[in-house]
Amino acid sequence: MTTNLSYVNQNTDAWMTYLAQIERVKPYLGHLSTYIDTLKNPKRALIVDVPVVMDDGSIRHFEGFRVQHNLSRGPGKGGVRFHPKVDLNEVMALSAWMTIKCAALNLPFGGAKGGIRVDPRQLSDAELERLTRRYTSEISHIIGPQKDIPAPDVGTNGRVMAWMMDTYSIEQGHTVTGVVTGKPVHLGGSLGRVKATGRGVFITGCQVAKKLSLPIAGAKVAVQGFGNVGSEAAVLFENAGAKIVAVQDHTGTIFNENGFSAVQLQQYVAQNGGVAGFEDASAITDEALWDVQMDIFIPAALEGQITAERAHQLTAKLVLEGANGPTYPEADDILNQRGVIIVPDVICNAGGVTVSYFEWVQDMSSFFWSEAEINERLDKIMRDAVEEVWAKATENECNLRTSAYIVACERILMARKERGIYPGK
Repeated sequence: MTTNLSYVNQNTDAWMTYLAQIERVKPYLGHLSTYIDTLKNPKRALIVDVPVVMDDGSIRHFEGFRVQHNLSRGPGKGGVRFHPKVDLNEVMALSAWMTIKCAALNLPFGGAKGGIRVDPRQLSDAELERLTRRYTSEISHIIGPQKDIPAPDVGTNGRVMAWMMDTYSIEQGHTVTGVVTGKPVHLGGSLGRVKATGRGVFITGCQVAKKLSLPIAGAKVAVQGFGNVGSEAAVLFENAGAKIVAVQDHTGTIFNENGFSAVQLQQYVAQNGGVAGFEDASAITDEALWDVQMDIFIPAALEGQITAERAHQLTAKLVLEGANGPTYPEADDILNQRGVIIVPDVICNAGGVTVSYFEWVQDMSSFFWSEAEINERLDKIMRDAVEEVWAKATENECNLRTSAYIVACERILMARKERGIYPGK
């Protein structure tokens, strides 16, 4: 398991987790395994310096990244993350997971990802805009509607996408709405995009729960991360009759064995910036989350949250990966041995990229769909993906993650094989 990028720390977690996942799927790929190294080596990795004039007149330099992992099936697709811990290793892994995700859902995209190492909460709005515009300018030669289409991720939102779209359009000399997705609706964004990832977690979770004969009504649900993804998934599960018994975010962990209102918690977080202090639940330690009695667990924060130790503690019967890469490979093994079913990130949280695909299609045609049409199409694609992955898992007697990787890798490597290597011998 190697990469040609010698300047990447091989001991860091996210990229090594991805490489371990690729190794596990190799025995199932037959003759296509000849091309497996194409998935271990990102096609392109760009590191940029992002100088910003701060409000006090000083100049600060931030490090930015854009990685295009694989473009065999179409233009790159992937978010832009503003976070203090962003580094090349993380962005490489996230771009690779996007490659797998798009192929698993059979979307006509490759995988990409970008980010800046910054805490956006420490910047003024004006500084954040200058940072976004300069970063966009620095990566503008490798992005575009037919090249690579960024979207929001951790620390970014529709406003950031509007600035990116505007900056790129200025450099092109005309408005190019399709250069990013996740934009405000009045700038070419799609209805349903904001809630799409959380909705996808709910749809895939219900589909698998049905196969496990696990009733959603009355099920105890715990959520790690109460941002866009976790909160929307929690509300949908609550509406379906489940009990939200625990939620953890960057401000703390709250618990009520009888359940509490996800809608009221959403409103509380909007006003207070986090779940800490919510009156209808008690504060517990962050590590106590892993001992809470639950039926369904939704990790919707950052990668690398379910360790081997926590996998032994977790009481859930079903894990829905709302975040990218939340489960370490050794934790995967432990949960599988314990009979815990994991709906892997590459299908579970793919609702966002699916509706991003819808937004891109709408921008390219200048014809927009209703939210009902969006949700209907999204639900069908997510359910079809679950059915295909479940069938492949049954056929190969493997877990859902390995099955999803088989489906995705077969599509990617077949495209690589059919396209060939340029130049030939």
